[in-house]
Amino acid sequence: MPDDTAGLGGCTIDTVDVHAFEVPTDGPEGREQDGTLEWDSTTLVLVRVHAGGRTGLGYTYGDTSVAAFVRSQLAPVIGGGPVSSPPALWERMGARIRNAGRPGVGTMALSAVDVALWDLKARLLDLPLVHLLPACHDRVPVYGSGGFTNYSPDRLAGQLAGWVEQGIGRVKLKTSREPEADPRRLTAAREAVGDGTELFTDANGALGRKEALYWARRFHDEWDVRWFEEPVTSADLEGLRMLRDRGPERLEIAAGEYAFTAQDFVGLVDGPAVDCLQADVTRCGGITGVLEVAGLSAARHLDLSAHCAPAVSAHAFCAVRRLRHLEYFHDHVRVERLLFDGTLPPVGGTLRPDTGRPGLGLDVKWADAEPYRVHGTRPS
Repeated sequence: MPDDTAGLGGCTIDTVDVHAFEVPTDGPEGREQDGTLEWDSTTLVLVRVHAGGRTGLGYTYGDTSVAAFVRSQLAPVIGGGPVSSPPALWERMGARIRNAGRPGVGTMALSAVDVALWDLKARLLDLPLVHLLPACHDRVPVYGSGGFTNYSPDRLAGQLAGWVEQGIGRVKLKTSREPEADPRRLTAAREAVGDGTELFTDANGALGRKEALYWARRFHDEWDVRWFEEPVTSADLEGLRMLRDRGPERLEIAAGEYAFTAQDFVGLVDGPAVDCLQADVTRCGGITGVLEVAGLSAARHLDLSAHCAPAVSAHAFCAVRRLRHLEYFHDHVRVERLLFDGTLPPVGGTLRPDTGRPGLGLDVKWADAEPYRVHGTRPS
């Protein structure tokens, strides 16, 4: 790693501003569905931190209440703080939100600010963020993710086949909202992507334990599914362990996208309850949080998979030694391309950080973003 304090001197944070943008989905009749949720829009909460004439940005996906939390709880804590050590400010923010509510909205807000702090430091040093981190890799494999339960078989097949045509060798569809419809959907998916593509499923916690075990066996035996994400709710650690222990040997159980604190991840790896751990950089404490989880996954000999937010995850997860892959999620890809310049296209089934641009390499497209604004005001 480079000397990441050189040139920063006594540089401190000047101001913080917060924005939120709500982007409608492009699903059938303007809605999308998974096993347990239906939604008609995706909201990105954007945080910008300013120091030394440069601006770092970070974001999370959640309700606009996350933006209010940043303004009321976190911006006052980091103002005037040193830009040289994002983890030190992460600790300061964590202490501040103890009584305000750390899991959930609190940690999502902290995650967005932490990403912005790392981005700012990299920009001040004129380094791509991946070169500021203890990177073990220079690119992150991806899997195409979407396949919502309200897609027609034709739309489902077209989306998954499109990722395969881009050179992505693994794809995921949502299941288990109406389990009786899944055989037809899985058959359409497998026929669309061919036998050489890995097929993943995600129930989003829709099933009970015995029902999940039944479908785990069918998914594996009939459609060669190799990944079953959140077959039961992530809160049911005993159920996840049962599925991991009793399910088909070549079908991996995955969870972790709703883990916010270190203890949440400890619960998933104890036992363990999963074959592959997941973490979301915009929920688990930002880049500082990912580094913490990466150490835990390595210590427990479990691979770590990145959940969504590809523009940030492509940098952050290069620093994960036990890296598996990154979820190239349809909704987030759309939103990030709309709001930012500098997003990364998949090449050969991977995302490779642009080392010719400082920080995350992202710039806000304010004119394009403005019609979707639901919080904050456009910078002058």
